[in-house]
Amino acid sequence: MKFRVKGKHVILSLVTIVLGYILAFSYEQTQDNRKNVTVTSDQWERELSLRNQLVELEELNRSLQLELANKQQQVLDIENELANKANIYFNLAEDAKKYRMFLGKIKTKGPGVEVTLEDAEYNPSVDLISDYIVHEHQVFRVINELYVSGATAVAVNGQRLAHNSYILCDGPVITVDGVQHNAPFVISAIGNPDILFSALNLSGGAIDTLVSENIVVKMEKKDQVIMEPILGG
Repeated sequence: MKFRVKGKHVILSLVTIVLGYILAFSYEQTQDNRKNVTVTSDQWERELSLRNQLVELEELNRSLQLELANKQQQVLDIENELANKANIYFNLAEDAKKYRMFLGKIKTKGPGVEVTLEDAEYNPSVDLISDYIVHEHQVFRVINELYVSGATAVAVNGQRLAHNSYILCDGPVITVDGVQHNAPFVISAIGNPDILFSALNLSGGAIDTLVSENIVVKMEKKDQVIMEPILGG
């Protein structure tokens, strides 16, 4: 008996072969995909680990930035405190210098004024000779006006006054801290010349009063007045 291969058998064989090939290819792809899934999972775990580390580093960075900001603020506070202390010490040093100047403990110089008080010329019509000579209260009047107007140092006939200086009148002379001085009395002061000059020349002020008391008054602004420190005391 002869076996004859029909066309439909050939087609069926081809279909079977192709289907087998497709199944084999699908299986191989499935295996490859499983392998790829395993690799991708490892990468994902590694990426997750790195991401967690990055988050931790970012949190640490923020923490360090906050700490740095706090430290910078502390430094700023310390700088401000030191600046305030420096200002305080500077002011204390300036005050100490000013007090030593008022006490006459240091040599000082600067612009100022010079006021000269002279006895009036003899007038026979005046019964009392004391009516035309300079007295200590008149010298004091000028000195007080100078201090009130901002003078930092005052001297009489070159003798510098201290905080506890005293002036006494003894006839035609005055005694300053035990030292006698004859007229004319030159009162020197260190300070703003314009202010001192204006204060003495106020209407009805010290100079007007002295002139009305027959005292000869001369005033002059000085570019520089030098006063030596008071020795002893």
